[in-house]
Amino acid sequence: MNKYLFLAFLIGSSIQLKAQHSLTKLWETDTVVNLPESVLPDAKAKLLYTSVMGNNPNDKDGIGGVAKIGMDGKVIDLNWIQGLNAPKGLTRYGNTMYAADLTDVVVIDIAKGKVLRKIPIEGTKFLNDITVSSKGIVYVSDSKTKRIYEIQNDVPVLYLDSIAGVNGLKAIGEDLYIVGGRHILKADPSKKLTKIAELPYGGDGLEPVGNGDFLFTCWAGYVYYVHADGKYELLLDTHQEKKNTADLGYDPIKRILYIPTFWKKSVMAYQLK
Repeated sequence: MNKYLFLAFLIGSSIQLKAQHSLTKLWETDTVVNLPESVLPDAKAKLLYTSVMGNNPNDKDGIGGVAKIGMDGKVIDLNWIQGLNAPKGLTRYGNTMYAADLTDVVVIDIAKGKVLRKIPIEGTKFLNDITVSSKGIVYVSDSKTKRIYEIQNDVPVLYLDSIAGVNGLKAIGEDLYIVGGRHILKADPSKKLTKIAELPYGGDGLEPVGNGDFLFTCWAGYVYYVHADGKYELLLDTHQEKKNTADLGYDPIKRILYIPTFWKKSVMAYQLK
């Protein structure tokens, strides 16, 4: 009997260990970031780049940009990059930043803090998330047309079509991971799609944490830890506060999530345990 009790204890312990992930809030900025949508951490420079959409996520009004925030939550420069429309996803390759800005991908020199050029993508309406592979290939999603575009040498081409609810993207090795509504999908080099997980709500941001696991944010105010086998844990629920959880940034060394709150005009930091 003791043997069976011990076995049950071991099984229960392993299940409990798998469900141990939690978030502890570290800080939140004041409500001074005008519609933040995405956060891109720069551990070397010890700062966060945050896309600032301005008054409306749909408007081509030239009042959007990119802000700099310290990793302690203190605002460094809300106007680091100006003159954009409603930029959302941010990514970088070396010293170059790419921002998804409605119908253009904006190319930014990080060291100079200067817009180098804009890459218009014909037929797009709502460029949303953006990622870059280790080879410098840029991928950007258009949530309104359900498409993903690939950009090489500043030339955009259609990569995938008819991805319902397409938003978050993450290039990992030869594969592209995609948030398609409530699903996490993987596109291999031949563009074959495989479903990795299905969540309760449509997703926004996607960040890998290692071992095939992901962090998954839902714009309505939910953050999930998704295991490689498709199982998931709810880490954070702010929907009753009407506090959005948009396209997160993640520091894999310190295991800190940086979450923009969209309409609440702030950025939050949480420790993953």
